[in-house]
Amino acid sequence: MAQLDLRGKLEILADAAKYDASCASSGTAKRSSAGGKGIGSTEGMGICHAYAPDGRCISLLKILLTNACVFDCHYCINRKSSNVRRARFTPEEVVDLTLSFYKRNYIEGLFLSSGIIRSSDYTMEQIVRVARLLREEHDFRGYIHLKTIPDADPELVHQAGLYADRVSINVELPTVAGLTRLAPEKSAARIEGAMRGVRTAIDDSGDAGKRYKSAPKFAPAGQSTQMIVGADAATDGDIITRAAGLYGRFNLRRVYYSAFSPIPDASAVLPLQRPPLMREHRLYQSDWLMRFYEYQPGEVADAADPATGMLPLDMDPKLAWALRFRERFPVDVNRAPREALLRVPGLGVKAVDAILATRRWRRLRLADVARLTASIAKVRPFLIAEDWRPVALADRADLRSLVAPKREQLELFAA
Repeated sequence: MAQLDLRGKLEILADAAKYDASCASSGTAKRSSAGGKGIGSTEGMGICHAYAPDGRCISLLKILLTNACVFDCHYCINRKSSNVRRARFTPEEVVDLTLSFYKRNYIEGLFLSSGIIRSSDYTMEQIVRVARLLREEHDFRGYIHLKTIPDADPELVHQAGLYADRVSINVELPTVAGLTRLAPEKSAARIEGAMRGVRTAIDDSGDAGKRYKSAPKFAPAGQSTQMIVGADAATDGDIITRAAGLYGRFNLRRVYYSAFSPIPDASAVLPLQRPPLMREHRLYQSDWLMRFYEYQPGEVADAADPATGMLPLDMDPKLAWALRFRERFPVDVNRAPREALLRVPGLGVKAVDAILATRRWRRLRLADVARLTASIAKVRPFLIAEDWRPVALADRADLRSLVAPKREQLELFAA
């Protein structure tokens, strides 16, 4: 590995970290620096969250400890056989960068991942050392997200959770078959075993915190994971089912989806083109339906094309579901339960809550609903109001053309 200065290492290792989507900084515990003690804070003046259009948090120093790796996963640009420039930080260099960037108000914390060097245990030891130096020697109270190594000793993963706000373990691919084919050195069973251990530690920490105020917190912002979309043959239905299982078994805060991006010197088993970015966006929307709109995983999967298992790219999953199950509509905004209102395309959670609160005092008219939504034209065919009752839902083609986004809107989003 050629000798590089700190700037050269940062250029390589920050660029190499861009493929990891799971770096949101929400849901952490408050740690104040009031009184002049400690560096950084997860709350307070001067702390802001900047998000990219796809929802990724960009206010963290997001780097790899190294992009060298002993594994040879086909989809990874940092795989052992890849012809890329390699670099490696020492733990002390990562600490210095984090503190320097924070003091300049560039960041609010650190997202640290790494390729596997020497062994999983050695790599995990180096990652933990960074967090320990920040917390114990520099009293850093900002946000830390650590990517843990599934094959590492569970005790090392546990230490990571004691220092970090959030930990994440990537499942990498939606199916066991895909992981076996594209990352044969990784094991779905070991990955899920590590995730199960993290969930147990989080639950135990929560129970202990109820009994003892001094109990140490373990990953207070929870754990997350990431799946690569489009590198294997998994359908959107497969991905939705997998994500729902992960949420249920491991109580994840987030599942992130990252569209496969072709890499230099790619393996012959990989696709030649990346999937449409709109596909990644539709999967995030389907994830939102399960997390906030009370949809069951099977219902979200029902929005996909039965023949292909893929979500439509020209409309969001909620609208696709409503068009497929037109017998559920129209819904009366003055009588329907919350669950039914949440399934009306164009009505968000806040709008539904406002409807439920308002109708306790008076009956809602179409104009009242229009004030709560961005497009009443999209909502109108699916609801009944005091002064509005659609005679009948139009045939599928007419209704689809009425409520689906126009081609120009989709092209603007893609651009």
